[in-house]
Amino acid sequence: MLIDLHSHTTASDGGLTPQELVFRAENKQLALLAITDHDTTDGVALAQKTASKLTIVPGTEISTAWHAFDIHIVGLNIDLDNAVLQAALTEQREKREQRAVEMGRRLAKAGYPDVYEEAKQVAGSAPVTRSHFAKVLVRRGVADNPAKVFDKFLRRGNTGYVPNNWMSIAEAVKVIQQAGGQAVLAHPTNYRLSNKWLRKLVAEFASAGGDAIEVAAPQLNREVQQFVADLAEEHGLLASQGTDFHHPSAWRELGRGLHLPQKCQPIWQDWTHYEVLQSQTEAAPEANTAGKEGL
Repeated sequence: MLIDLHSHTTASDGGLTPQELVFRAENKQLALLAITDHDTTDGVALAQKTASKLTIVPGTEISTAWHAFDIHIVGLNIDLDNAVLQAALTEQREKREQRAVEMGRRLAKAGYPDVYEEAKQVAGSAPVTRSHFAKVLVRRGVADNPAKVFDKFLRRGNTGYVPNNWMSIAEAVKVIQQAGGQAVLAHPTNYRLSNKWLRKLVAEFASAGGDAIEVAAPQLNREVQQFVADLAEEHGLLASQGTDFHHPSAWRELGRGLHLPQKCQPIWQDWTHYEVLQSQTEAAPEANTAGKEGL
């Protein structure tokens, strides 16, 4: 059963609309897909209405501040109508807009005018993220790909970087759980932390009441994955998995390369919709056999 619990749509910085993402996920035969757009839940309802062959898990991804790092916390199985959650996400989007304006100002001062304005056009109604800035600068030929834009302009210490002004990890965990959800530390190996600092991050996330950590992700080698799995076990955290899918690419596809080590406790193990899907899957061979016998 294919399960992907981290994906994005055009409601934030993804390349596919919620409908397109669902169609792609169903074509890839996913059973569970979480829509986790940055600081918004706008794409979830439309995805749920579109889905016919898979279950959509309502989610979001909240940016948080931790020792000057941007740390992302995914919320899964959240109540979309929760007033506390929606108020917090609205405040996050306002902070994101303020940060984007300042990024544009700094880039203009460095000789790259109107990047904010173009990023705003690229984002449409979605919150402006650094990914939108990267798309604009790639389109201008400043760099070959978004990763190089980040390394040259948008990471800490570079021309267009603006320190984050997000909520704390503890605040994000609390907001997610108040909305009935589970808080997941997203892609822990993507923050360029040493093992010492990664241990510190996981420990503080667990102390804040976090529920799970993303253990499985695309192109994560077995040794690193096992290290993250060990941290999850050490701190009593459940294990999640996700591709952090933004757009079709050769190296990051929905559901691809997601396998938890055997000792992990999957975050979905007690989910009602997972149990239903599992029972349907187990019953399917019997149904197929009965059909053949009737021919």
